[in-house]
Amino acid sequence: MPFWDSKDKEKSGVYADGSPDYHDSDIIYTQEGEIAENTDQLQRRLGNRQIQLIAIGGSIGTALFVSIGGGLVRGGPASLFLAYLVYACFLGLVNNCIAEMTVLFPVSGGFIRLAGHFVDEAFGFMAGWNFFIYEALLIPFEITALTTVLGYWSDHIPAYSIPIACIVLYGLLNVLAVRAYGEAEFWLSGGKVILIFLLFSFTFVTMCGGNPANDAYGFRYWKSPLAFAEHLSTGSIGRFEGFLAALWSASFCVVGPEYISMVAAEAKRPRIYIKNAFKTVYWRFGIFFIAGALFAGIVVSSKDPTLVDVVNGTGTGGGTAAASPYVIAMSNLGIGVLPHIVNALLVTSIFSAGNTYTYCATRSLYGLALEGRAPKILRHCTKGGVPIWCFAFVMIFPCLSFLQVSSGSSKVLGWLINLVTAGGVINYIVMCVTYIFFWRAVKAQNIDRRTFPYKGWFQPYSAYIGLGWMLFIVFFYGYSSFRPWSVENFFIYYTMLILAPIFFFTWKLIKKTKIVTPMRADLTWERPTVDAYESTFLDPPVGFWTEIIQMVGIKRQKGGVDRRRSSVA
Repeated sequence: MPFWDSKDKEKSGVYADGSPDYHDSDIIYTQEGEIAENTDQLQRRLGNRQIQLIAIGGSIGTALFVSIGGGLVRGGPASLFLAYLVYACFLGLVNNCIAEMTVLFPVSGGFIRLAGHFVDEAFGFMAGWNFFIYEALLIPFEITALTTVLGYWSDHIPAYSIPIACIVLYGLLNVLAVRAYGEAEFWLSGGKVILIFLLFSFTFVTMCGGNPANDAYGFRYWKSPLAFAEHLSTGSIGRFEGFLAALWSASFCVVGPEYISMVAAEAKRPRIYIKNAFKTVYWRFGIFFIAGALFAGIVVSSKDPTLVDVVNGTGTGGGTAAASPYVIAMSNLGIGVLPHIVNALLVTSIFSAGNTYTYCATRSLYGLALEGRAPKILRHCTKGGVPIWCFAFVMIFPCLSFLQVSSGSSKVLGWLINLVTAGGVINYIVMCVTYIFFWRAVKAQNIDRRTFPYKGWFQPYSAYIGLGWMLFIVFFYGYSSFRPWSVENFFIYYTMLILAPIFFFTWKLIKKTKIVTPMRADLTWERPTVDAYESTFLDPPVGFWTEIIQMVGIKRQKGGVDRRRSSVA
């Protein structure tokens, strides 16, 4: 394990072109004399195929398959498609920001430590605890959703049994070395990809007439009822509010960059594999989220009685596979077997998402502890590189899923969705603000961004536009709580937004922190250790598909992939 404290290191300089001017003392070694993988106790064990599938696993959960129906009912198919398209484009701007910083600094804690390093320690404290609460609350959300999906087959499953099983399984998968988590998530996320393409194929085939009724319905539901549904109001204002409702749905469903940032500290060859993962975010948005919104609006009417009843909470099956627009469409078309297959794959999809949230909540808490923003005891890791006390604390949150025993799963799902949506958007605000400070520092210190392993495009305008958009979302997505005024709804929608400034100013007053000026920003930080680690590899990087076929013995390399020598000359 590394025995070096980053706060003891003097800041290195840079050459005129911006390339780093490192000293040998900047490189961190283990007690065995080998170049360290990190400046802390986490271990880089995740390969390219695992990183790519973890990125998918964290971004795709219940929302894309089930909750998307709420946006369809309130906004109509055209609003749903446009909302997901627009939101994904703006989130792509945010991804452009965090990608450049994370590839340069693939540190433990991801973007939350970057926020404290480049903006203000108080800002990092706020970002870290916001992300931790966001991820920790998503765990009981997915467990509750899993309970209701399993209810598709039987109403006799005890409500308390699924949370207990999930807690045990998440515990086993996350308490082992990170390699075990990565391997489990690789296979679980593979099930999500299969499910997505299965549903897309179902949509295409049935809309062309390949169904028991031989009904080539095409884009029928974009014409009748109207493509743009009215919500809360009537006329053009109502259609605009329908679009906003679909937009709020997209803000909960479309995610991704934060999970790649969090996994960067445990990725092999982060300069290459993490960069590739960030680059795939754009087509992932297009295939999974934008196409998903399009197909959901094709297969079922936004006025379908079953879907409307489920969304309004007056029908049965809310939150289960029966609430999915696709399953409702299968029932309408008289298809009997496919809903069971979809439900089975939904189980793996939801379980995978909860597993990823457990991982990210644990690593975010560990990142806070490294910077002194959480108790020091949480820094302790096992020999396998697992922050064991962070993990133990995180496992308290799945117990919130037991609330469904008394309140009902649909109601608990609604609470958690509304509560955490703002937290997710705040994460993206943090990324944009952090990049703006990072970019100012790079400019002030006359560093050429072309020397970085990845250079984001259209900067800093991408950061400013992304920031403006996310501020709009976070302030207005709960406007319905004012029509009519509801104290309960107000706090459900805006609790995370209220907590953020409280976190920031509390830490700032207690620690008397200062905003990091452009010339004071340390643009070397952990780069020497990461660069030295990258230079120890003996083999060229392995592509995703190459690594996949190597699993079955084709093109398998003797001695394995990503082999390293122990030190750099």
